Amino acid sequence: MIDASVVGSLDLVLKELGKVTERDYIAAYERRLQSFMAQMTATNVDAAVLTFGAEVPWLIGYEPMPLERVTALVLRHNEAPVLLVPEIEAPRVRTRGDLFELLPWREGADPFELLERRLQGAREIVVSDRGWSAWTLTLMERLDPSTRFQRASLLSTPIRRKKDDVEMLTLAAAAAAADEVALLLQGGEIRFRGRTERDLSDEIGRRLVAFGHRHMNFAIVGSGPNSASPHHEASDRTMESGDFVVCDFGGTFCVNDEPGYCSDTTRTFSIGEPLVESRELFEVLYRSQETVRRDLRPGMTLEAADQLARSVIDEGGFGDYFIHRLGHGIGLEEHEEPYLAPGVSGTLEAGDAFSIEPGIYLSGRLGARIEDIAVATEDGVISLNTSPRTLTVVD
Repeated sequence: MIDASVVGSLDLVLKELGKVTERDYIAAYERRLQSFMAQMTATNVDAAVLTFGAEVPWLIGYEPMPLERVTALVLRHNEAPVLLVPEIEAPRVRTRGDLFELLPWREGADPFELLERRLQGAREIVVSDRGWSAWTLTLMERLDPSTRFQRASLLSTPIRRKKDDVEMLTLAAAAAAADEVALLLQGGEIRFRGRTERDLSDEIGRRLVAFGHRHMNFAIVGSGPNSASPHHEASDRTMESGDFVVCDFGGTFCVNDEPGYCSDTTRTFSIGEPLVESRELFEVLYRSQETVRRDLRPGMTLEAADQLARSVIDEGGFGDYFIHRLGHGIGLEEHEEPYLAPGVSGTLEAGDAFSIEPGIYLSGRLGARIEDIAVATEDGVISLNTSPRTLTVVD
């Protein structure tokens, strides 16, 4: 599990990640393949055809380009994994020794014919949730009509949820890099007043990349009445005195040329001193997020975790204005299992990585949100984001 002493320091986390060798990564991929194959055995699945989404990079460290040419990782019992790729993409693949067999297909060939051969006799097949539906439909036409297809996430989610030590360190690095941007915003080194939301969003994206992200995934900047829209798309509105500004941003952070893990943090700002009503709203929100960070424990139901935050906001009189779930899982994908929300079954487990992000939104007027990425350990919950969570007053 992650050493809490390195959390919050990008330099310290990167130093720890620098100790991870190629052999360590290969061993991790081997364990993941073994776990996935064990799931296939336990669920009587004959084959897996994995294309786009998180499974392929998680299992073998290769991220397929989401193009029209077929790329597929094929898994069968008692056979070596095979990565079918267009010949044009083969130079991008790190083969990792004998972790898997690389099978390039030449332009003009029929990749589905190659897949047919590999899938002979398979009657239960799982395919990537985020793969092209056209590819699955083609396989359904080509294979025996009795062949059944299922979602690969039914097998991968239970094991992919539990982050290993390297995954947690990479998430900690992503969070620390995002915090560096948050600290610049909070320290007054990035101007708010007189700028458009879009201009500030663009700068946040550039700063994320400057601190080591491969790319920005999103940079929500909602000011004034737009702060009440949780997924507001940055506009040409000019930020001005009296505005609340919600900045929610994240990207994909990569180390050692391995697949990237996501950051996601939200901080709220006031341009000039806020009105009393605005400050009272934020104080309720702050208590809610602090309560969750203090009291959340592994073994708690995901619904009860959400209720921790919701009860404080209800007591503060803003219950009708908390309009989304408390949080979502995060890893190779921005949103993945587990989801901390009303009506969701299951419990928080050691190894989970997830957001803690209560929000309050008065439609057309103002809104606020505080978001950290956290990981659950055997001993409790650690917030990977450490930048100040209090309302920051900026010029």
